[in-house]
Amino acid sequence: MPELTRTLSEFATGSITTTPAARLVTSLSALDWVAVGRAGADEPVSRIVRDMVLEESGAGQARLFGKGAAPLRCAALVNGTVSHALDYDDTHFAHIGHPSVAVFPAALAMAEARDAALVELLEAALVGMELSVRVGLWLGRGHYQAGFHQTATAGAFGAAAAAGRLAGFTAAQMAQALGLTATRAAGLKAQFGTMGKPYNAGIAAAAGIESVQLVRRGFVANPDAMEGAFGFGATHHGAGDLSALEGLGETWLFEQVSHKFHACCHGLHAVLEAARRLDVAEPEVAALTVRTHPRWMSVCNQPAPTTGLGAKFSYTTVLAMRALGHDTARLDSYSDAVCADPRLVALREKIEVRADDCLSETQAHLELLRRDGVRQEAEHDLMAPMTLSAREERVRVKAVKLIGGRVADEIWAMLRTGGRAADLAARLAVG
Repeated sequence: MPELTRTLSEFATGSITTTPAARLVTSLSALDWVAVGRAGADEPVSRIVRDMVLEESGAGQARLFGKGAAPLRCAALVNGTVSHALDYDDTHFAHIGHPSVAVFPAALAMAEARDAALVELLEAALVGMELSVRVGLWLGRGHYQAGFHQTATAGAFGAAAAAGRLAGFTAAQMAQALGLTATRAAGLKAQFGTMGKPYNAGIAAAAGIESVQLVRRGFVANPDAMEGAFGFGATHHGAGDLSALEGLGETWLFEQVSHKFHACCHGLHAVLEAARRLDVAEPEVAALTVRTHPRWMSVCNQPAPTTGLGAKFSYTTVLAMRALGHDTARLDSYSDAVCADPRLVALREKIEVRADDCLSETQAHLELLRRDGVRQEAEHDLMAPMTLSAREERVRVKAVKLIGGRVADEIWAMLRTGGRAADLAARLAVG
């Protein structure tokens, strides 16, 4: 068996030793995933995919965000799509992907069907998300730059790993599932800005479940389909960097996942965090200068958006919003009316955005010129260590804003004290 597939299969099916940090961050990502999924359950893309699945009918094996239940593969498709509909879920910058929205839907569907304990679900999800990060590193930046969406591609392998672990797979079965996933994993960056982007997460989750369900029934695939001459890496601009496996099972790269604390493009988060350190309030602002990595200039630098959606991709708008007292963590802060506010339009003209290739993709620098002539500067790196207590507080506050204090607290208590996966699945329903 090829080294990559053998190593990943043994990791995904073997006993593991987790760290307190990895366990806590996984629980926080579970809370975050449920919160963004419930909040996005009524988005147009969510209704379309959920209605399609419910119209097809089928065994109600796993519950859906919003309402209803469906077969495992269909549930994973819906819940992956819905939880990425707001693009407010966690991001791992090591492989430029969203691990939770691909892995949790597959893991929860399988866990609910097998009546697994919550602790088993969380362990399998952690293994799947760690594996997706490692596959993303193995594929490398060239894969992403060529146009592939790593949430969908690397994420599909993580979904298969989580589902296969919950199904009780051996390493040999897991190798088959990963090999079969190699022929199903797909997703293009060409879908960014459309309903196709969240759908990419859904098809990753569904592909992982489908591969596991087929292998359970004796389906035979090529276990060399990841690394072989005509395998996934070779045909998808993969770097084939086996250093991605270093420390697997000992070091949990998933601990470095970045949770979104602002309801906008992740490229804007570093500068918004820098703004938290300055007195960026509208009466005091004479000028603001943003420096950011060049790649974000074509992603989230819309100079004068007129819609709430456009505001989520605009340095000038989100900084003006913050200066005017709008909470950038709230979904309803991003509206057409806010973009049309004459005060915001005037303030936006005082903000300049510059590319700086000395900064990394996770860094931003902000300079404030106050009306009294005082200059202040701050910078932030999204990869900067955050204490676990600070991370917990901010994720829980975000969840409260999205789904209300009672529901958020109930889910968090459940994740920390245990229960059945079905108990968590019951919280996907809205209303």
